[in-house]
Parts: sequence; structure tokens; C-alpha cells
Amino acid sequence: MVTTKNTRTAIVVGGGIGGLAAALALTRQGIRVQLLEQASEIGEIGAGIQLGPNAFSALDALGVGQAARQRAVFTDHIIMMDAVDNTEIIRIQTDQAFRERFNGPYAVIHRADIHGAILDGVRNDPLISFRTSTRINAFTQTDAYAQVSDDEGNIYQADAVIGCDGVKSVVRDHLIGGAPRVTGHVVYRAVVDKENMPEDLRINAPVLWAGPRCHLVHYPLRGGEQYNLVVTFHSREQEEWGARDGSKEEVLSYFEGIHARPRQLLDLPDSWRRWATADREPVGQWSFGRATLLGDAAHPMSQYMAQGACMALEDAVTLGLSVEQCQSDLPAAFKLYESLRIPRSARVVWSTREMGRIYHAAGVERAVRNSLWKDAPQSRFYDNLQWLYGWNADNCMQGTRL
Repeated sequence: MVTTKNTRTAIVVGGGIGGLAAALALTRQGIRVQLLEQASEIGEIGAGIQLGPNAFSALDALGVGQAARQRAVFTDHIIMMDAVDNTEIIRIQTDQAFRERFNGPYAVIHRADIHGAILDGVRNDPLISFRTSTRINAFTQTDAYAQVSDDEGNIYQADAVIGCDGVKSVVRDHLIGGAPRVTGHVVYRAVVDKENMPEDLRINAPVLWAGPRCHLVHYPLRGGEQYNLVVTFHSREQEEWGARDGSKEEVLSYFEGIHARPRQLLDLPDSWRRWATADREPVGQWSFGRATLLGDAAHPMSQYMAQGACMALEDAVTLGLSVEQCQSDLPAAFKLYESLRIPRSARVVWSTREMGRIYHAAGVERAVRNSLWKDAPQSRFYDNLQWLYGWNADNCMQGTRL
């Protein structure tokens, strides 16, 4: 990496949402970034994701908030339904009162669209260079530099390395080690065109149908021309983390006893993509000298709170501000960054697991769940969400004092 004497440099491993956001956050502090991606081109797979006000605050801080807003669908509500008897459990308004409380909107967006919005910002940044088809296999560091090498024998050296390379992070393996925790929960994802979506389910909201040991989620994408459809269930198989094509027959076998209204959605997709999910137990350290981790490499989590991408965006902003506060002393900045992010991300990991239990409740537990929020005012929901959606780029350096 060619640089001037006084310019700090960093290698970002991974070109997903977290890696792109990290690159933008670092260049805002004058750091030159080389981004290494194992795929042949930088892109994103998958379907929709949800973005809370905390995500929009991070996107704004990275300079790509407006681009993301132009591609997002802003919702009217967040809804939880009982998938067995078709009754409403929760309806959270995401209207003007919500936006004023959390200083930002709630939206849904295709994963490729949010990735593209950040990627456009990265491509326009002269301090960022790309290298694709680069699979990292080793990491080392000294007091003076950090370096990684790839499968072709190429060596890349910089002042620091940030591992943004996902659940099975190579950088994490060298820093911490340990295997991901396979949850045993399987997620199927598909996209359905508007004309194939039942009219009464064309709702401008993420709608979650909570069933025993399973649930369904749907929400609009791309101006309402498509709908994201996600189903989750507790697998009967011994699962290994990863993705493959799925089958309608498997999905249907896990949703017996579900009300006809949500069950009809299972017949809509022409094809499904199947993910066996994994997370990790939170750790007390993920920064070591001139290296640190970000996003799923640091704190992978299940999808139950729709916060995986949001946490990666928060990480990136906090990392950049930590570099600024430590006056570009990167090892010191990495320690500050982890001290701020570990308590918050661990809380989200554990809260996400508990939310999965709530969604998949059966028997008496289902009855308790359905009664918890009965007749609750919107202010109660907002108060309960303050710790999560109240994060922003102005208060994130306060850490757990939020």
C-alpha cells in the first residue's frame, strides 16, 4: 500500500455492509484503506433487512443516509400477530411521534439496496482501494505493522487490520479462535412480487406471525413492488452453519396448525434460500494490538431483533470516532472502541435470543406472551425501545450510560 509518511493505513477484510461502513468511517479520519473481498465482485446477496433509527443515525454519520433513504420503504407500524388464531399481539406506531422520539425513521430495504448505497459512497472516496477475489488465510502483527496474506501468497501490510469477514471470520480465528454456536434455527428467505401477494397482507409494515417453534415475517420492498418473506423454524436436523437451496415441502412440514391467513404465504415463492443460523457467545476482548473486529466477525447474532446490520453500522461509526478521540493512535482507538461496543452488542445478542423464545412460545408461555402488551400505550413501547433505538452518533461515545 503506497502512502505518504504521515498517513495512517488500514486493511479492511470483507466487503459486506460492515466492511464498507468501516472503510468510510476510517477515511473520515484521514486513514487510507485497502479493502479485501474474497468474492469476485463486491456485492450483496439475500433479501430484505430492517433499519431502525439507530441505523439511520449511523448512515447519516457516514455520509450515505440520504442515499439509503431514497431506496428504503418507510413503514407505518411494527406488528406482531399470533399465527395460530390470527389475533393481533402488538402494534407499534412508527409515525411522526416515533421519529421525534428516536430522531429517525423505521424502514425496510432490500439488502442489495442498502449495500449499494454504502458502496456508492466508498467508490467515490479516493482514500479507499479495492481488491476482489482475495481470500485471506493468515494474519500477523508486530509493534510496527499488521499484515494479512491470501491464498495466492500475496502479502498486504498496513498500520492496522479490521476483520469484517463475517461469522466464520479468518481474522477472528487468528485473534480469538473458537467455533460459532449453531442455533438449530433455520431461516428461509424469498422475495414475492406485489401482484402475487394477498391484498389483505400488502401491509406497509414488518408483520411477524408468531407460532409455536416457528414464525413468519413479511414486509414491502422497492416501493412496495415486491415483498420480503422470511420463515423461521426449529430444525429437526443436526444443522451446520451455512446456506443452500431449500424446499417448500420442508417449510410446510414445520407450519402445521398455523392459521390459513399466514399459511397461504408459504405457497407463494417460486424458490427458497435456506440458512442455518449461528451466533457466538459474547467475549470480553476482540481488539489485539493493531487488529480489531467489527460486525458479525465480532458479535454475530440471530435475526430476531433485526439488528445485525444495524450493529455493524454502529460499530463502524464508533470505530471512527474512537480513532478521532485517540488522535489516530490505532491500538488505543481499538481498545476504546471495544470498551464501548462489547457491552452494547452483548446485550443485543442476549436480547435477540430471548426474543426468539418469545416469538416461538407455545402453550402457557404463548398465553403469557399474548397478554404482556394488551392495551399498552405507545409510550410504553417507546420507553422499552429507548435503549436500542436511542443510540446515535452524538451519544455513542457514552457507551453503557445511554
